[in-house]
Amino acid sequence: MEEGCDFRPWDELIPDTLGLIFRNLSLLEILTVVPGVCKSWRKAVMGPYCWQEIDIEEWSQHCSPENIDQMLQLLITRSCGSFRKLCVSGISNDLSFAYIANHAKCLQTLRLPRSQISHSIVEQVAGMLSTLTFLDLSYCIKIGAEALEAIGKNCKFLTGLRRIMHPLEVIDKLSQDDEALAIASTMPKLKHLEIAYLLVSTSSVIEILTNCRQLELLDVRGCFNVNLDENFVKKFPRLKLVGPNVVDYYDMNGWDSCSDYSGSSGYLAWDFVAGMGDDYDEISDGYWGDEQQIEDVEMWFYDDVEAMDAGYDWPQSP
Repeated sequence: MEEGCDFRPWDELIPDTLGLIFRNLSLLEILTVVPGVCKSWRKAVMGPYCWQEIDIEEWSQHCSPENIDQMLQLLITRSCGSFRKLCVSGISNDLSFAYIANHAKCLQTLRLPRSQISHSIVEQVAGMLSTLTFLDLSYCIKIGAEALEAIGKNCKFLTGLRRIMHPLEVIDKLSQDDEALAIASTMPKLKHLEIAYLLVSTSSVIEILTNCRQLELLDVRGCFNVNLDENFVKKFPRLKLVGPNVVDYYDMNGWDSCSDYSGSSGYLAWDFVAGMGDDYDEISDGYWGDEQQIEDVEMWFYDDVEAMDAGYDWPQSP
């Protein structure tokens, strides 16, 4: 290095700057590698600076419910209630959802696909989620119209809702028009709505279009009871309507595999993560390896590629 050059050492960067940099790393690297570099880096990852956006959705798809609950509590605690985005799949109980809501004073984007939360807990804590602008409750089979109504009444800034079901999850239901009507009556500011494979009728979708006048995208793929007149749809020039026809292909066996998790895939050494030990070498790479990927048939339907094909612009936290 030439004399006279003024370069600030990495370990002297302020914590919030380090947090912005570390957000580009994987969850494994943030939790296991970064803390071992130096004291300032360890301090940054132990505080709220790295946890404004908590995205453990991919990781959680391969973990046991107990490990997901532990990781949620760890990261939400570290965020000091300042997290604006939370993405996690498969939370297994109402207590975890209540814990999220109790710390959600800044939360704007919440993705909870495949979770086992009940409509009763949603009704109880919906008032704590008033800052939400986007919510994903796809494949959450234990909630219904009551939960959606509570969300709509309490989350006045909500502009995006994703409520997708798998065909096999609704096979024993007669109708989910009550869910569509709850959306229509309580969520007038929606711009993006995905209700693929809900058992809804044409009349309930018309209610949504009539009441949610700001809609830019309505995804009704797989809602085969819906038949919207082309001339009627033209009354909404800003609207992109997707479905109800579906061109996707899925393998029935894929649904069976997506409900399983590997007991060996789930976790890193908790004595380290919780600050109870510093032996980084004991953490096995096998816990985080790519070989633990599972086929997830829902992903083939709508996540990532299919969502972009539908014109869905996923919200970004500011």
